[in-house]
Amino acid sequence: MKAITYTSSGGPGVLTLSERPVPEPGTGEVRVRVRVSGVNPTDWKSRQGADPAGEQVPNQDGSGVVDAVGPGVPGSRVGERVWLWEAAWRRADGTAQEYVTLPARQAVALPEHASFDLGASLGIPALTAHRTLTVADGGPERLAPGALDGRTVLVAGGAGAVGNAAIQLARWAGATVITTVSGPAKGELARAAGAHHVVDYRAQDAAAEIRRIAPDGVHIVVEVAPGANAALDVAVAAPNAVVAFYADDRESAAVPVRGSMVPNLRWQGVLVYTVPAAAKDHAVAAVSAAVADGELRAGPEAGLPFHRFPLERTAEAHTAVQEGAVGKVLIDVA
Repeated sequence: MKAITYTSSGGPGVLTLSERPVPEPGTGEVRVRVRVSGVNPTDWKSRQGADPAGEQVPNQDGSGVVDAVGPGVPGSRVGERVWLWEAAWRRADGTAQEYVTLPARQAVALPEHASFDLGASLGIPALTAHRTLTVADGGPERLAPGALDGRTVLVAGGAGAVGNAAIQLARWAGATVITTVSGPAKGELARAAGAHHVVDYRAQDAAAEIRRIAPDGVHIVVEVAPGANAALDVAVAAPNAVVAFYADDRESAAVPVRGSMVPNLRWQGVLVYTVPAAAKDHAVAAVSAAVADGELRAGPEAGLPFHRFPLERTAEAHTAVQEGAVGKVLIDVA
């Protein structure tokens, strides 16, 4: 089978198109014929980080069809359409290959009405978004219709992949959704995702506009840039609100101490890989439910345009993500 591999860290040039044997699933595993591989910022950051222990296949997310199962997995899963999450987390086998084996729980049923493109767009962005929306005091632990009724959510960077998923999931759960963007084009993407209110922070006084929309403040902030937005978040937060941030760990933020203390504002870090197992299970279940309801979508009509590459151009796909491609970068594997 064809696979993209690397044996040392570095730029996209370390990625090589290789031939590998088709793997066999072990106990509790499934083998998936990968249709589409999704690329996230953590994929190129991992590639540029420490040297892998051996031959590494990149990319955490993907979609495809189960074509074999290992001991302990029902044979009825063969032929099941699935979306994949964290395929390469502490494992040598990501989704940038024609077949991948992984624990059965990390291959989740994908409804017939959901495309493989959507399946490959879930994973890291959607699970991150779910976590940011479920860390407030009093929950909910799992999103569902009505779970965020009466809450106002502010999504910073509504045109990003996590921001897009957060808008859709929050709206599905009943929240009023406000998002900030850096210009009209990104504003259109956020509206397509379903944001009720879009604030262009370059053209408007963001704090004043958000307070006009939500005079009592916002209850949850989904924050991609705490270093730049800390003062804004404090200015618009409701009492006992939470700022759930998932930014690059190389960024630092100066948190207004008094402004956070008086309203009991909580700053909550989110890294999807180390989320507690129970919370991860809740996220997977909720994301699957939203997909089944048709309320979690992808593509230009959902504010998440696709950028496609064939498997042999995976290096270009990684470069596109690193250079800030707006939308979702996908690799056609099959």
